[in-house]
Amino acid sequence: MKISLKLEELTQFIASIVVLTYLDVDISWWLWPVVFLAPDIGMLGYLANPKIGAWTYNILHYKSVALIVLAIGFYLGFEALTVAGVVLFGHAAMDRTLGYGLKYPDDFKHTHLGMMS
Repeated sequence: MKISLKLEELTQFIASIVVLTYLDVDISWWLWPVVFLAPDIGMLGYLANPKIGAWTYNILHYKSVALIVLAIGFYLGFEALTVAGVVLFGHAAMDRTLGYGLKYPDDFKHTHLGMMS
């Protein structure tokens, strides 16, 4: 993946962390890594088959889904939903910084960023 794309995704990941610090969410520090990795639960779909796995993984890694969740939470004043949207967005950016893209239904390693090594 091109370095400019990785830098853009890294910037979005860092921005999500900054936003979370301003939201002043009252949870223990040790719980943040668990929360940030929670969207990877979508990989469990691969236990059924690659098509379902790609769908369940992608739904939790689409940035548009994250922004919709964030907007609904912000509009309704529901902090947990707002935080969930920021976490989903930040997690997707983190994954893309590391080269994990949205999945195609044929193979976990076949992503919109190319084939993973």
